[in-house]
Amino acid sequence: MSTKHRCGWCAGDALYEAYHDEEWGVPVYDDATLFEFLILETFQAGLSWITILRKRENFRKAFNNFDYKKIANYKQDKIDSLLQDAGIIRNKLKVNATITNAQAFMKIQEEFGSFSKYIWGFVNGKPIKNKLKNYKVAPANTELSDALSKDLKKRGFKFVGSTVVYAHMQATGMVNDHEIECFRYNEV
Repeated sequence: MSTKHRCGWCAGDALYEAYHDEEWGVPVYDDATLFEFLILETFQAGLSWITILRKRENFRKAFNNFDYKKIANYKQDKIDSLLQDAGIIRNKLKVNATITNAQAFMKIQEEFGSFSKYIWGFVNGKPIKNKLKNYKVAPANTELSDALSKDLKKRGFKFVGSTVVYAHMQATGMVNDHEIECFRYNEV
């Protein structure tokens, strides 16, 4: 058993702890990774994150390793096969939103040069470092996630409410919401 102090939300589950220790809150500037997290967060809406983590490899296989260029061109036969895939969340609205979001993602890349440049512009390219003593007091959304959510929706994205967007910001290191006693707080 590890003696490292971790954020309380991941305690006791090996998959959660590995995700926490290796990925959560690490600043991500790579467009492909940002897209993967965005899609996973949209599928997570209304569900627990551990459910998504357990299905993550299935999502990667089903969605061509989150290749947004391929996803943007999915046709009805691919959509139908996704809706039959028990390895993922078979929600028709979320599957269709993934295609729409891939198309909108590429439009942002065209406009800004990269999705990373666009999204990190909301925090001036630098992570916001909060000082949480307990993960339970972390906000579900903020004025910043409200603004980003609104802008994404204006650009055609679906399933990007403020709570989903804030979770994306946490996951991709735009916001450091590790507990201050967590060993990862100063590392990320």
